[in-house]
Amino acid sequence: MFNCALLAKWKRRMLSEEKGKWKEILASKYYTGGVRTEVSGNYSSWWWKDLFRACFEGEGEGWFQKSVVWNVGAGDIARFWEDAWVENYKLKTLFPRLFSVSLDQGKTVDEVGTWEEAGWNWRLSWRRPRFNWESAMEEDLLNLITGKRLCKESKDALIWNGEHDGVFSVKSAYLPLCSQANNGSQDIFSSLWQATTVPKALYTTWRILLGRLPTFDNLIRRGMVVNSPLCVFCKETQETTQHLFLECAYAQRVWSLCFRLLGISYVQHKDVLIHFESFHLSHLNVKQNQVWKGVWVTIVQSIWDQRNMVVFKQGTADVEEIFHLAQLSVWLKLKFGTTFFSYAFSDWILNPGECLQSC
Repeated sequence: MFNCALLAKWKRRMLSEEKGKWKEILASKYYTGGVRTEVSGNYSSWWWKDLFRACFEGEGEGWFQKSVVWNVGAGDIARFWEDAWVENYKLKTLFPRLFSVSLDQGKTVDEVGTWEEAGWNWRLSWRRPRFNWESAMEEDLLNLITGKRLCKESKDALIWNGEHDGVFSVKSAYLPLCSQANNGSQDIFSSLWQATTVPKALYTTWRILLGRLPTFDNLIRRGMVVNSPLCVFCKETQETTQHLFLECAYAQRVWSLCFRLLGISYVQHKDVLIHFESFHLSHLNVKQNQVWKGVWVTIVQSIWDQRNMVVFKQGTADVEEIFHLAQLSVWLKLKFGTTFFSYAFSDWILNPGECLQSC
């Protein structure tokens, strides 16, 4: 691990503004059109191969990429989708669906817009028209990056999260390596997008995990006026994401129905992120747990739909209706959206454990 930390120092130097003949030689050999190339069999030196392996490039997001962010200046080095330059996240991680239909993959930040008289203007390119729910995602993306302004006179700077001053050190690189060795948990957003459920529920859950759902507390924080900040279900506590989906008595009864159906006992955490991450059954395999995660996602979508019905249509909250609609939605996705599920709805209702284990 310490050798990996030492190699990471060279990785940081490659991405920095540092000049040198060694850097020009490496860039001419391994950078094609400004894009960093992957390790290729016989054409890469052993040093270059070790550098990639040490930082786990080519195998998803490695520890080094998770430890750096970009402070964008002119935008000529940091990549728009693939590098972390907005709120410490990669945009392709926050918006994987938009990334999949983007024509800007691999482009630097300054290539995804133009300078005009009024200043910088973003211009995103897509390979096809977006669906309605994708257009809503695009609006969220534009709202996120609108506050970012490029500056022609400034250089893109790599910031190391391991130190308060943002400067790389071998010691601070060694710590995340040790942490990764002791913690093999999957990235929360990767876990979300792999869940077996409908896109609408995934999008809602994504906003929940980021704390951007328009609950009453978020609306008040944005300066909007609401008739009452209280939860529309219990009418006792201010509506927050944590309360609405976990703490409210109505929500707790919905989760109790879910766990009771499988005959399991579960200690519910009051933090939404931890609640989602811990929604995992050890006796199920990866595909089965993706279906189980989809149950979590669909339940929160059903709670949100019921809440909106009460707010906008003066409906009445019904715990059993929330849960039964979630059951139906999951079954429809499994029955008609996958090739590995053949159970009838009655089987799914009466014996969900057996249905899960057959996935």
